[in-house]
Formats: sequence, C-alpha cells, structure tokens
Amino acid sequence: MSKKKIVITGGPGTGKSSIIHNLEAQGNECLHEISRQVTLEAQKEGIAQLFLEKPLLFSEKLLEGRIRQHYEAEEKTIEPIFIDRGIPDVIAYMDYFETRYTSKFTEACERHSYHQVFILPPWKEIYKSDNERYETFEEALAISKFLNETYKRFGYQPVEVPKGPVEERANFILNNLDD
Repeated sequence: MSKKKIVITGGPGTGKSSIIHNLEAQGNECLHEISRQVTLEAQKEGIAQLFLEKPLLFSEKLLEGRIRQHYEAEEKTIEPIFIDRGIPDVIAYMDYFETRYTSKFTEACERHSYHQVFILPPWKEIYKSDNERYETFEEALAISKFLNETYKRFGYQPVEVPKGPVEERANFILNNLDD
C-alpha cells in the first residue's frame, strides 16, 4: 500500500517552506524543497546558476531528487508525508520557460503519484527574491498558473490554500486532507 504523500506547491515566494516548517514543528513528517540544494551543489562545481546556464540538466537533477523523495516517503512510518513540491513541478517550470524535454519527465509524473495537492496562490505582500529566487512577482504569477494546469493535466485537483498567517495556512491543509 502506498503511503499518503501530500504535495504543497505554488509559485516562488508563496510561503511553501514556512508552511512545511510549521507542519514539521507540529510533529508531521515533511520532506523539504531540493532546488536550492541542487543549485548549491552546482555552485560547488563552479556553475554559478545551473538553472540559467544548463536548464535541462537542472531539471534532470530536480527530477532525480524528487523521485528519490517519492521513495523516501515510502520509508516513513508517520502519515501523511508532506512534500515541498512534487514531480509535476519540474514539468510546469520547463513548460513555463519553454525548455524542451523528453518523455521521461511525463512518465515520471505518471509513475509516481501523490494522494493530494495543495497549491499556494501568489501573494505580493510576502514575495521576496534572493540569490536562488530571481523571478519577478509577475513571473511568479505566471508560474503559478503553469503549476495549477500541470497538476490538473496529471489528474489532480489542487486545493488552493487561503492567504493568512502561516499557522492558519498549515491548519487549513491539515483540516482539508482527503481520507
């Protein structure tokens, strides 16, 4: 039987990591976003911005990492397992940036499913850019649409999390889990 994997997704700067940390502090099992880790590993190898310099390689590394997380979730003893971004996020970003990719990306989405998806809407008041997040807020709005469409394309019905304090948003997710 597959473990109950819950994806928390949304465009850049929507509060995903803060919610994941809150859920974790409440004793929930959580897996964190890996894109910053992929970026930092590439920087150690001398590639300043892997996403900008080699977007397909960046996406391949993200895909590998998210598939690993999927299997890691299967080893967890506490359910549900909350995951900061899922495999379809990789495709949504590649579609947004018009990056060509092979069928291995769509096949990974079809092979590795999630129980439920929560999407955080763009929120200008909390949006901040930094060294790893270089999208403008307008780009974040567009990426959010791509994420929503991509998850729907793979058969999910993303539940939009209302804006509000982190704890309220985390509790909304906990109170709206499917059986």
